[in-house]
Amino acid sequence: EVAGPGFINLTLSPDVWRAAVRGALQAGPDYGRATIGAGRRVNVEFVSANPTGPMHVGHARGAVFGDALASLMAFAGWDVTREYYVNDGGAQVDVLARSAHPRYREALGEAVEIPAGLYPGDYLRPVGEALAAAHGRALADMAEDDWLPIVRPFAIDAMMAMIREDLAGLGVAMDRFFSERALYDTGLIEAAVAKLDAAGLIYVGTLPPPKGKLPEDWEVRPQTLFKSTAYGDDVDRPLKKSDGSWTYFAPDIAYHFDKVERGYDLLIDVLGADHAGYVKRMKAAVAALSGGRVPLEIKLCQLVKLYKNGEPFKMSKRSGSFVTLRDVVDEVGRDVARFTMLTRRNDAALDFDFAKAVEQSKDNPVFYVQYAHARIASMRRQLVSVEHGAYDAAIEKDRFNNAALSRANLSRLDHPAQLALARKLATWPRQVEQAAANAEPHRIAFFLYELASDFHALYNLGRDEPALRVVQEGDPEGNAARLALSCAVAVVISAGLGILGVTPLDEM
Repeated sequence: EVAGPGFINLTLSPDVWRAAVRGALQAGPDYGRATIGAGRRVNVEFVSANPTGPMHVGHARGAVFGDALASLMAFAGWDVTREYYVNDGGAQVDVLARSAHPRYREALGEAVEIPAGLYPGDYLRPVGEALAAAHGRALADMAEDDWLPIVRPFAIDAMMAMIREDLAGLGVAMDRFFSERALYDTGLIEAAVAKLDAAGLIYVGTLPPPKGKLPEDWEVRPQTLFKSTAYGDDVDRPLKKSDGSWTYFAPDIAYHFDKVERGYDLLIDVLGADHAGYVKRMKAAVAALSGGRVPLEIKLCQLVKLYKNGEPFKMSKRSGSFVTLRDVVDEVGRDVARFTMLTRRNDAALDFDFAKAVEQSKDNPVFYVQYAHARIASMRRQLVSVEHGAYDAAIEKDRFNNAALSRANLSRLDHPAQLALARKLATWPRQVEQAAANAEPHRIAFFLYELASDFHALYNLGRDEPALRVVQEGDPEGNAARLALSCAVAVVISAGLGILGVTPLDEM
Protein backbone atom coordinates (compact mmCIF):
# COMPACT_ATOMS: atom_id res chain seq x y z
CA GLU A 1 0.00 0.00 0.00
CA VAL A 2 1.09 3.60 -0.61
CA ALA A 3 1.96 5.28 2.66
CA GLY A 4 2.43 8.91 1.79
CA PRO A 5 4.71 10.53 -0.80
CA GLY A 6 7.68 8.30 -1.64
CA PHE A 7 6.76 5.44 0.70
CA ILE A 8 5.28 2.01 0.03
CA ASN A 9 4.47 -0.46 2.80
CA LEU A 10 4.95 -4.15 1.98
CA THR A 11 3.10 -6.73 4.08
CA LEU A 12 4.23 -10.33 3.87
CA SER A 13 1.61 -13.03 3.56
CA PRO A 14 0.87 -14.98 6.77
CA ASP A 15 2.06 -18.04 4.85
CA VAL A 16 5.61 -16.71 5.17
CA TRP A 17 5.39 -16.96 8.97
CA ARG A 18 3.63 -20.32 8.82
CA ALA A 19 6.47 -21.57 6.63
CA ALA A 20 8.92 -20.58 9.40
CA VAL A 21 6.98 -22.78 11.83
CA ARG A 22 7.13 -25.68 9.37
CA GLY A 23 10.82 -25.06 8.71
CA ALA A 24 11.68 -25.10 12.42
CA LEU A 25 9.86 -28.39 12.94
CA GLN A 26 11.50 -30.00 9.91
CA ALA A 27 15.03 -28.80 10.72
CA GLY A 28 14.74 -29.53 14.43
CA PRO A 29 17.97 -28.77 16.32
CA ASP A 30 19.58 -27.46 13.12
CA TYR A 31 17.00 -24.69 12.66
CA GLY A 32 18.87 -21.39 12.61
CA ARG A 33 22.27 -22.99 12.12
CA ALA A 34 24.29 -20.43 10.15
CA THR A 35 27.10 -20.66 7.62
CA ILE A 36 28.86 -17.33 8.17
CA GLY A 37 31.85 -19.19 9.62
CA ALA A 38 32.16 -21.16 6.36
CA GLY A 39 34.29 -23.79 8.08
CA ARG A 40 37.00 -21.29 9.01
CA ARG A 41 39.03 -22.05 12.14
CA VAL A 42 38.71 -19.99 15.30
CA ASN A 43 40.62 -20.42 18.55
CA VAL A 44 38.68 -19.30 21.63
CA GLU A 45 41.00 -19.05 24.62
CA PHE A 46 39.19 -18.55 27.91
CA VAL A 47 39.47 -19.04 31.67
CA SER A 48 43.28 -19.55 31.69
CA ALA A 49 43.23 -19.10 35.47
CA ASN A 50 46.58 -19.40 37.23
CA PRO A 51 47.03 -22.98 38.50
CA THR A 52 47.43 -21.78 42.07
CA GLY A 53 44.05 -22.55 43.62
CA PRO A 54 40.32 -23.01 43.08
CA MET A 55 38.55 -21.00 40.40
CA HIS A 56 36.66 -18.00 41.78
CA VAL A 57 33.32 -16.52 40.76
CA GLY A 58 35.00 -14.16 38.30
CA HIS A 59 36.53 -17.14 36.52
CA ALA A 60 33.03 -18.65 36.40
CA ARG A 61 31.76 -15.75 34.33
CA GLY A 62 34.67 -15.98 31.91
CA ALA A 63 34.22 -19.74 31.66
CA VAL A 64 30.51 -19.50 30.88
CA PHE A 65 30.95 -16.62 28.44
CA GLY A 66 33.84 -18.29 26.61
CA ASP A 67 32.11 -21.65 26.40
CA ALA A 68 28.84 -20.15 25.15
CA LEU A 69 30.73 -18.02 22.64
CA ALA A 70 32.53 -21.11 21.35
CA SER A 71 29.22 -22.97 20.98
CA LEU A 72 27.68 -19.97 19.23
CA MET A 73 30.57 -19.76 16.77
CA ALA A 74 30.26 -23.48 16.05
CA PHE A 75 26.49 -23.10 15.48
CA ALA A 76 27.32 -20.31 13.02
CA GLY A 77 29.62 -22.51 10.95
CA TRP A 78 33.05 -21.97 12.50
CA ASP A 79 35.48 -24.80 13.27
CA VAL A 80 36.11 -24.02 16.94
CA THR A 81 38.93 -24.91 19.34
CA ARG A 82 38.38 -24.24 23.04
CA GLU A 83 41.75 -23.59 24.66
CA TYR A 84 43.10 -22.98 28.16
CA TYR A 85 46.52 -21.36 28.60
CA VAL A 86 48.19 -22.83 31.68
CA ASN A 87 50.35 -20.18 33.36
CA ASP A 88 52.90 -22.65 34.68
CA GLY A 89 56.05 -20.76 33.73
CA GLY A 90 55.99 -17.73 36.02
CA ALA A 91 56.92 -16.90 39.60
CA GLN A 92 53.41 -17.64 40.91
CA VAL A 93 53.90 -21.41 40.51
CA ASP A 94 57.04 -21.18 42.64
CA VAL A 95 54.88 -19.50 45.29
CA LEU A 96 52.42 -22.38 44.89
CA ALA A 97 55.18 -24.93 45.48
CA ARG A 98 56.43 -23.04 48.54
CA SER A 99 52.83 -22.97 49.82
CA ALA A 100 52.39 -26.72 49.32
CA HIS A 101 55.61 -27.59 51.13
CA PRO A 102 54.36 -26.54 54.62
CA ARG A 103 51.23 -28.63 54.00
CA TYR A 104 53.52 -31.55 53.20
CA ARG A 105 55.36 -31.07 56.50
CA GLU A 106 51.99 -30.73 58.23
CA ALA A 107 50.98 -34.10 56.76
CA LEU A 108 54.14 -35.55 58.29
CA GLY A 109 52.88 -34.46 61.71
CA GLU A 110 54.78 -31.21 62.12
CA ALA A 111 53.14 -28.07 63.49
CA VAL A 112 53.51 -25.42 60.83
CA GLU A 113 52.54 -21.83 60.17
CA ILE A 114 51.99 -20.57 56.65
CA PRO A 115 54.43 -17.68 56.10
CA ALA A 116 53.12 -14.37 54.80
CA GLY A 117 53.05 -14.11 51.05
CA LEU A 118 52.11 -17.76 50.50
CA TYR A 119 48.71 -19.25 49.67
CA PRO A 120 47.01 -20.12 52.98
CA GLY A 121 43.97 -22.03 51.66
CA ASP A 122 43.00 -25.44 53.03
CA TYR A 123 42.75 -26.68 49.44
CA LEU A 124 46.51 -27.35 49.61
CA ARG A 125 46.17 -29.84 52.47
CA PRO A 126 45.35 -32.77 50.13
CA VAL A 127 48.39 -31.82 48.04
CA GLY A 128 50.59 -32.00 51.12
CA GLU A 129 49.09 -35.35 52.08
CA ALA A 130 49.69 -36.72 48.58
CA LEU A 131 53.29 -35.51 48.66
CA ALA A 132 53.80 -37.22 52.01
CA ALA A 133 52.32 -40.45 50.67
CA ALA A 134 54.53 -40.31 47.58
CA HIS A 135 57.83 -39.19 49.12
CA GLY A 136 57.71 -39.95 52.83
CA ARG A 137 60.17 -37.72 54.70
CA ALA A 138 62.59 -37.40 51.79
CA LEU A 139 61.55 -33.86 50.84
CA ALA A 140 61.71 -32.61 54.43
CA ASP A 141 65.47 -33.15 54.52
CA MET A 142 66.17 -31.43 51.18
CA ALA A 143 67.19 -27.85 50.52
CA GLU A 144 64.59 -25.74 48.72
CA ASP A 145 66.58 -25.79 45.48
CA ASP A 146 66.26 -29.57 45.51
CA TRP A 147 62.61 -30.01 46.53
CA LEU A 148 61.20 -27.10 44.52
CA PRO A 149 61.53 -28.86 41.10
CA ILE A 150 59.75 -31.88 42.61
CA VAL A 151 56.94 -30.09 44.43
CA ARG A 152 56.21 -27.53 41.72
CA PRO A 153 54.96 -29.89 38.94
CA PHE A 154 53.22 -32.05 41.54
CA ALA A 155 51.29 -29.06 42.90
CA ILE A 156 50.52 -27.71 39.41
CA ASP A 157 49.09 -31.08 38.37
CA ALA A 158 46.94 -31.17 41.50
CA MET A 159 45.63 -27.64 40.89
CA MET A 160 44.88 -28.35 37.24
CA ALA A 161 43.00 -31.52 38.23
CA MET A 162 40.89 -29.39 40.58
CA ILE A 163 40.33 -26.76 37.88
CA ARG A 164 39.31 -29.43 35.35
CA GLU A 165 36.83 -30.77 37.88
CA ASP A 166 35.44 -27.28 38.49
CA LEU A 167 35.06 -26.71 34.76
CA ALA A 168 33.33 -30.06 34.31
CA GLY A 169 30.88 -29.11 37.06
CA LEU A 170 30.05 -26.02 35.05
CA GLY A 171 29.68 -28.04 31.85
CA VAL A 172 32.87 -26.74 30.23
CA ALA A 173 35.16 -29.11 28.30
CA MET A 174 38.38 -27.75 26.81
CA ASP A 175 39.86 -29.10 23.60
CA ARG A 176 43.40 -28.18 24.56
CA PHE A 177 45.45 -27.11 27.55
CA PHE A 178 48.58 -25.22 26.44
CA SER A 179 51.53 -24.98 28.83
CA GLU A 180 53.41 -21.70 29.20
CA ARG A 181 56.42 -23.73 30.33
CA ALA A 182 56.50 -25.36 26.88
CA LEU A 183 57.19 -21.95 25.33
CA TYR A 184 60.44 -21.72 27.29
CA ASP A 185 61.41 -25.35 26.74
CA THR A 186 60.88 -25.38 22.96
CA GLY A 187 62.43 -22.05 22.02
CA LEU A 188 59.13 -20.57 20.84
CA ILE A 189 59.81 -17.25 22.57
CA GLU A 190 63.09 -16.83 20.72
CA ALA A 191 61.39 -17.84 17.44
CA ALA A 192 58.60 -15.28 17.87
CA VAL A 193 61.02 -12.48 18.75
CA ALA A 194 63.24 -13.45 15.80
CA LYS A 195 60.26 -13.11 13.46
CA LEU A 196 59.50 -9.65 14.81
CA ASP A 197 63.18 -8.74 14.58
CA ALA A 198 63.29 -9.84 10.93
CA ALA A 199 60.42 -7.44 10.27
CA GLY A 200 62.39 -4.57 11.82
CA LEU A 201 60.13 -4.40 14.88
CA ILE A 202 62.69 -5.10 17.64
CA TYR A 203 65.16 -2.48 18.83
CA VAL A 204 67.13 -1.44 21.89
CA GLY A 205 65.94 1.88 23.25
CA THR A 206 64.55 3.72 26.25
CA LEU A 207 60.98 4.37 27.29
CA PRO A 208 59.55 7.63 28.63
CA PRO A 209 58.99 7.64 32.40
CA PRO A 210 55.60 6.45 33.65
CA LYS A 211 52.97 9.10 34.31
CA GLY A 212 52.49 10.39 37.83
CA LYS A 213 54.97 10.22 40.69
CA LEU A 214 58.08 8.31 39.70
CA PRO A 215 59.29 5.38 41.82
CA GLU A 216 62.47 6.16 43.78
CA ASP A 217 64.39 3.50 41.88
CA TRP A 218 63.30 4.78 38.44
CA GLU A 219 66.15 5.17 36.00
CA VAL A 220 66.37 5.56 32.25
CA ARG A 221 68.00 2.44 30.85
CA PRO A 222 68.23 0.74 27.46
CA GLN A 223 65.76 -2.11 26.94
CA THR A 224 64.87 -4.60 24.22
CA LEU A 225 61.59 -3.21 22.87
CA PHE A 226 58.85 -4.33 20.48
CA LYS A 227 57.74 -1.51 18.19
CA SER A 228 54.05 -2.03 19.00
CA THR A 229 53.26 1.62 18.24
CA ALA A 230 53.61 0.69 14.56
CA TYR A 231 50.37 -1.26 15.02
CA GLY A 232 48.35 1.20 17.08
CA ASP A 233 49.71 0.72 20.62
CA ASP A 234 50.31 3.73 22.87
CA VAL A 235 53.96 2.94 23.68
CA ASP A 236 56.50 0.37 22.60
CA ARG A 237 56.72 -2.63 24.92
CA PRO A 238 59.76 -4.12 26.68
CA LEU A 239 60.49 -7.80 26.07
CA LYS A 240 63.44 -8.28 28.43
CA LYS A 241 64.05 -7.36 32.06
CA SER A 242 67.27 -5.78 33.32
CA ASP A 243 68.53 -9.22 34.38
CA GLY A 244 68.14 -10.51 30.82
CA SER A 245 65.06 -12.64 31.52
CA TRP A 246 61.90 -12.28 29.46
CA THR A 247 59.08 -9.98 30.54
CA TYR A 248 55.64 -11.56 30.95
CA PHE A 249 54.68 -10.10 27.56
CA ALA A 250 57.30 -12.15 25.69
CA PRO A 251 55.74 -15.59 26.34
CA ASP A 252 52.31 -14.11 25.57
CA ILE A 253 53.64 -13.05 22.17
CA ALA A 254 55.11 -16.52 21.62
CA TYR A 255 51.85 -18.20 22.60
CA HIS A 256 49.90 -16.18 20.07
CA PHE A 257 52.62 -16.79 17.48
CA ASP A 258 52.03 -20.50 18.01
CA LYS A 259 48.29 -20.01 17.44
CA VAL A 260 48.98 -18.12 14.22
CA GLU A 261 51.33 -20.89 13.08
CA ARG A 262 48.63 -23.47 13.77
CA GLY A 263 46.62 -21.91 10.97
CA TYR A 264 43.69 -20.26 12.71
CA ASP A 265 41.69 -17.70 10.77
CA LEU A 266 40.52 -15.86 13.90
CA LEU A 267 41.76 -15.67 17.49
CA ILE A 268 39.52 -14.72 20.40
CA ASP A 269 40.87 -14.14 23.92
CA VAL A 270 38.41 -13.92 26.82
CA LEU A 271 40.01 -12.03 29.70
CA GLY A 272 39.11 -10.34 32.95
CA ALA A 273 38.43 -6.60 32.91
CA ASP A 274 41.74 -6.03 34.72
CA HIS A 275 43.49 -6.93 31.44
CA ALA A 276 42.16 -3.88 29.58
CA GLY A 277 45.69 -2.48 29.26
CA TYR A 278 46.75 -5.67 27.51
CA VAL A 279 44.46 -5.26 24.49
CA LYS A 280 46.39 -2.88 22.25
CA ARG A 281 49.79 -4.49 22.76
CA MET A 282 48.50 -8.01 22.08
CA LYS A 283 46.57 -6.95 18.99
CA ALA A 284 49.74 -5.25 17.77
CA ALA A 285 51.77 -8.42 18.31
CA VAL A 286 49.30 -10.66 16.45
CA ALA A 287 49.02 -8.18 13.57
CA ALA A 288 52.81 -8.09 13.28
CA LEU A 289 53.26 -11.87 13.55
CA SER A 290 50.52 -12.71 11.05
CA GLY A 291 51.19 -9.91 8.60
CA GLY A 292 47.69 -8.64 9.34
CA ARG A 293 46.15 -11.92 8.16
CA VAL A 294 44.76 -13.14 11.49
CA PRO A 295 42.50 -10.82 13.50
CA LEU A 296 42.58 -10.99 17.29
CA GLU A 297 39.43 -10.12 19.22
CA ILE A 298 39.72 -9.61 22.96
CA LYS A 299 36.55 -9.85 25.03
CA LEU A 300 36.76 -8.49 28.56
CA CYS A 301 34.50 -9.84 31.31
CA GLN A 302 33.52 -7.45 34.07
CA LEU A 303 33.15 -8.27 37.75
CA VAL A 304 30.39 -10.34 39.35
CA LYS A 305 28.77 -8.98 42.52
CA LEU A 306 26.90 -11.46 44.71
CA TYR A 307 23.56 -10.64 46.34
CA LYS A 308 20.69 -12.40 48.07
CA ASN A 309 17.30 -10.67 48.12
CA GLY A 310 19.03 -7.47 47.04
CA GLU A 311 21.55 -7.50 49.90
CA PRO A 312 25.27 -8.24 49.47
CA PHE A 313 25.67 -11.97 50.05
CA LYS A 314 28.46 -13.40 52.17
CA MET A 315 28.86 -17.10 51.46
CA SER A 316 30.84 -19.55 53.52
CA LYS A 317 33.93 -19.76 51.37
CA ARG A 318 35.45 -23.09 50.42
CA SER A 319 38.80 -21.42 49.77
CA GLY A 320 38.80 -19.46 53.01
CA SER A 321 39.16 -16.07 51.33
CA PHE A 322 37.01 -15.87 48.19
CA VAL A 323 33.84 -17.32 46.67
CA THR A 324 34.72 -20.16 44.34
CA LEU A 325 33.11 -21.29 41.13
CA ARG A 326 32.11 -24.49 42.90
CA ASP A 327 30.44 -22.52 45.70
CA VAL A 328 28.16 -20.86 43.15
CA VAL A 329 27.32 -24.09 41.30
CA ASP A 330 26.58 -25.85 44.59
CA GLU A 331 24.26 -23.00 45.62
CA VAL A 332 22.10 -22.66 42.49
CA GLY A 333 23.03 -25.47 40.08
CA ARG A 334 24.89 -25.48 36.79
CA ASP A 335 22.06 -24.40 34.48
CA VAL A 336 20.97 -21.47 36.63
CA ALA A 337 24.56 -20.32 37.08
CA ARG A 338 25.26 -20.45 33.34
CA PHE A 339 22.09 -18.71 32.18
CA THR A 340 22.34 -16.00 34.83
CA MET A 341 25.95 -15.29 33.86
CA LEU A 342 24.71 -14.62 30.31
CA THR A 343 21.93 -12.18 31.17
CA ARG A 344 24.29 -9.22 30.78
CA ARG A 345 26.85 -8.19 28.20
CA ASN A 346 30.28 -9.52 29.08
CA ASP A 347 31.66 -5.98 29.45
CA ALA A 348 28.94 -4.89 31.91
CA ALA A 349 29.13 -5.64 35.63
CA LEU A 350 26.82 -8.49 36.68
CA ASP A 351 24.74 -8.51 39.86
CA PHE A 352 24.14 -12.18 40.69
CA ASP A 353 21.24 -12.47 43.15
CA PHE A 354 21.04 -16.01 44.51
CA ALA A 355 17.41 -15.63 45.58
CA LYS A 356 16.26 -14.22 42.25
CA ALA A 357 18.22 -16.85 40.33
CA VAL A 358 16.08 -19.65 41.76
CA GLU A 359 12.70 -17.96 42.19
CA GLN A 360 9.83 -19.23 40.05
CA SER A 361 8.56 -16.07 38.37
CA LYS A 362 8.64 -14.24 35.06
CA ASP A 363 11.26 -11.94 36.57
CA ASN A 364 13.69 -14.86 36.56
CA PRO A 365 14.75 -15.38 32.93
CA VAL A 366 16.13 -18.90 33.33
CA PHE A 367 12.95 -20.13 35.03
CA TYR A 368 10.69 -18.42 32.50
CA VAL A 369 12.54 -19.92 29.52
CA GLN A 370 12.74 -23.40 31.06
CA TYR A 371 9.08 -23.21 32.05
CA ALA A 372 8.08 -22.45 28.45
CA HIS A 373 9.89 -25.55 27.22
CA ALA A 374 8.40 -27.73 29.96
CA ARG A 375 4.91 -26.31 29.37
CA ILE A 376 5.11 -27.19 25.66
CA ALA A 377 6.23 -30.73 26.46
CA SER A 378 3.25 -31.00 28.81
CA MET A 379 0.90 -29.78 26.04
CA ARG A 380 2.15 -32.50 23.72
CA ARG A 381 1.48 -35.15 26.36
CA GLN A 382 -1.94 -33.63 27.09
CA LEU A 383 -2.95 -33.72 23.43
CA VAL A 384 -2.04 -37.41 23.21
CA SER A 385 -4.27 -38.06 26.23
CA VAL A 386 -7.20 -36.04 24.83
CA GLU A 387 -7.16 -37.59 21.38
CA HIS A 388 -6.43 -41.17 22.46
CA GLY A 389 -8.19 -41.42 25.80
CA ALA A 390 -4.98 -41.88 27.78
CA TYR A 391 -1.33 -40.93 27.50
CA ASP A 392 0.83 -43.33 25.51
CA ALA A 393 4.52 -42.52 25.01
CA ALA A 394 4.70 -44.64 21.85
CA ILE A 395 1.83 -42.70 20.27
CA GLU A 396 3.48 -39.41 21.21
CA LYS A 397 6.73 -40.52 19.61
CA ASP A 398 5.13 -41.86 16.41
CA ARG A 399 2.24 -39.48 15.72
CA PHE A 400 3.03 -36.26 17.57
CA ASN A 401 6.71 -35.85 16.80
CA ASN A 402 7.95 -32.68 15.13
CA ALA A 403 8.10 -34.22 11.66
CA ALA A 404 4.44 -35.26 11.93
CA LEU A 405 3.42 -31.85 13.27
CA SER A 406 5.19 -30.13 10.36
CA ARG A 407 2.52 -31.67 8.10
CA ALA A 408 -0.31 -30.01 10.05
CA ASN A 409 -2.68 -27.57 8.32
CA LEU A 410 -0.95 -24.41 9.48
CA SER A 411 -3.54 -22.18 7.81
CA ARG A 412 -5.45 -22.72 11.06
CA LEU A 413 -2.93 -20.32 12.60
CA ASP A 414 -4.74 -17.11 11.76
CA HIS A 415 -4.96 -15.13 15.00
CA PRO A 416 -2.68 -12.04 15.12
CA ALA A 417 -1.04 -13.31 18.34
CA GLN A 418 -0.28 -16.68 16.74
CA LEU A 419 1.18 -15.05 13.65
CA ALA A 420 3.22 -12.65 15.79
CA LEU A 421 4.77 -15.62 17.60
CA ALA A 422 5.50 -17.32 14.27
CA ARG A 423 7.10 -14.09 13.06
CA LYS A 424 9.33 -14.07 16.14
CA LEU A 425 10.42 -17.63 15.34
CA ALA A 426 11.34 -16.56 11.82
CA THR A 427 13.92 -14.11 13.19
CA TRP A 428 15.91 -16.83 15.01
CA PRO A 429 18.39 -17.52 12.17
CA ARG A 430 19.15 -13.81 11.94
CA GLN A 431 19.62 -13.61 15.71
CA VAL A 432 22.22 -16.38 15.51
CA GLU A 433 24.12 -14.64 12.73
CA GLN A 434 24.16 -11.28 14.50
CA ALA A 435 25.16 -12.76 17.85
CA ALA A 436 28.01 -14.74 16.26
CA ALA A 437 29.21 -11.86 14.09
CA ASN A 438 29.46 -9.64 17.20
CA ALA A 439 30.72 -12.41 19.54
CA GLU A 440 27.81 -11.70 21.90
CA PRO A 441 26.17 -14.85 23.28
CA HIS A 442 24.07 -12.76 25.67
CA ARG A 443 21.92 -11.89 22.66
CA ILE A 444 20.81 -15.52 22.58
CA ALA A 445 19.75 -15.38 26.24
CA PHE A 446 17.84 -12.13 25.60
CA PHE A 447 16.08 -13.59 22.56
CA LEU A 448 15.05 -16.75 24.41
CA TYR A 449 13.53 -14.68 27.21
CA GLU A 450 11.58 -12.58 24.69
CA LEU A 451 10.41 -15.70 22.85
CA ALA A 452 9.36 -17.40 26.08
CA SER A 453 7.52 -14.25 27.17
CA ASP A 454 5.64 -14.11 23.86
CA PHE A 455 4.74 -17.78 24.15
CA HIS A 456 3.47 -17.43 27.74
CA ALA A 457 1.46 -14.36 26.69
CA LEU A 458 -0.26 -16.37 23.93
CA TYR A 459 -0.91 -19.21 26.36
CA ASN A 460 -2.49 -16.80 28.84
CA LEU A 461 -4.67 -15.29 26.09
CA GLY A 462 -6.26 -18.71 25.80
CA ARG A 463 -7.82 -18.22 29.22
CA ASP A 464 -9.95 -15.40 27.83
CA GLU A 465 -10.19 -16.60 24.22
CA PRO A 466 -10.94 -20.35 24.17
CA ALA A 467 -10.18 -20.50 20.42
CA LEU A 468 -6.50 -19.92 21.25
CA ARG A 469 -6.19 -22.86 23.63
CA VAL A 470 -3.81 -25.39 22.17
CA VAL A 471 -5.75 -28.49 23.19
CA GLN A 472 -9.47 -28.45 22.38
CA GLU A 473 -12.04 -31.26 22.31
CA GLY A 474 -13.24 -32.24 18.83
CA ASP A 475 -10.74 -30.19 16.80
CA PRO A 476 -7.83 -32.49 15.88
CA GLU A 477 -6.79 -30.37 12.88
CA GLY A 478 -6.64 -27.16 14.90
CA ASN A 479 -4.96 -28.96 17.79
CA ALA A 480 -2.18 -30.16 15.49
CA ALA A 481 -1.64 -26.66 14.07
CA ARG A 482 -1.57 -24.98 17.47
CA LEU A 483 0.72 -27.65 18.91
CA ALA A 484 2.97 -27.29 15.85
CA LEU A 485 3.43 -23.59 16.63
CA SER A 486 4.20 -24.37 20.27
CA CYS A 487 6.65 -27.14 19.39
CA ALA A 488 8.43 -24.84 16.94
CA VAL A 489 8.96 -22.50 19.89
CA ALA A 490 10.39 -25.44 21.84
CA VAL A 491 12.76 -26.23 18.94
CA VAL A 492 14.24 -22.73 19.13
CA ILE A 493 14.38 -22.71 22.93
CA SER A 494 16.17 -26.07 22.91
CA ALA A 495 18.66 -24.91 20.27
CA GLY A 496 19.29 -21.63 22.08
CA LEU A 497 19.75 -23.28 25.46
CA GLY A 498 22.12 -25.73 23.80
CA ILE A 499 24.28 -22.82 22.65
CA LEU A 500 24.26 -21.44 26.20
CA GLY A 501 25.12 -24.85 27.65
CA VAL A 502 21.83 -25.14 29.55
CA THR A 503 19.69 -28.29 29.58
CA PRO A 504 16.10 -27.81 28.32
CA LEU A 505 13.55 -29.36 30.68
CA ASP A 506 10.46 -31.37 29.75
CA GLU A 507 9.12 -31.30 33.31
CA MET A 508 9.47 -28.86 36.20
